[in-house]
Amino acid sequence: MIIYPAIDIKAGRCVRLYQGQMDKVTLYPEYPVEAAKKWEEAGAKFIHVVDLDGAGSGEPKNLFALEQIIKSVNVPIQFGGGIRGMYTVKQVFDLGVSRIVLGTSLINNPALLAEACAVYHGKIAVGLDVRNGYLATHGWKEETDINAIDKINELEKAGVSRIIYTDILVDGTMQGPNIKGIKEITKKTNVPIIASGGISSIKDIKSIKKLENLGIEGAIVGKALYSGAFTLEEAIKVAEENAG
Repeated sequence: MIIYPAIDIKAGRCVRLYQGQMDKVTLYPEYPVEAAKKWEEAGAKFIHVVDLDGAGSGEPKNLFALEQIIKSVNVPIQFGGGIRGMYTVKQVFDLGVSRIVLGTSLINNPALLAEACAVYHGKIAVGLDVRNGYLATHGWKEETDINAIDKINELEKAGVSRIIYTDILVDGTMQGPNIKGIKEITKKTNVPIIASGGISSIKDIKSIKKLENLGIEGAIVGKALYSGAFTLEEAIKVAEENAG
């Protein structure tokens, strides 16, 4: 199982949100490049980067920070936030990103998702941002009447390489992940799942690790690492137990 340390960028700085609310921001002293170097030194196999300003506005706003990260580390970067057109998809890949995460665009523009998956086969992930079982869009600000589970088959047919499942109500709360929700998602698809939201302890990592045989490929960890609840080295050790 892969641990993805998260770098959430707002106005060029590393932040974490509480339940996705833009007015409940924790600002961290590390700048994005510093955080990326720290995670690389700790053994990260992949880094998850989100442009929060882009997610809300509809176009990436922190590409300079993203480019600096890519130039500063040798770790593959998974990036999302405001990618809603093929021009932007190409632009971001041209910077050197290894994988792109599409979110809102899969609701508003399914043709984009299909085209992106066809052109960049194996490099497109989809973020299912879920609140009370239903998808939320536009940086989690807008709720839809689309049941997350109902969207799974559509995504699989489109050819997405991975699904990132985020339970918004636990994200940034340090209250533990929604294990029930993660299990429900894994049962509905053969696409690898990356779990996100609420991870607060090594115990939580172990709980997600137990679902690996159901299709869990990894877990995104943010606030717990920045607050020092545990180290990335500790999380990776647990995640890689019995690997290979």
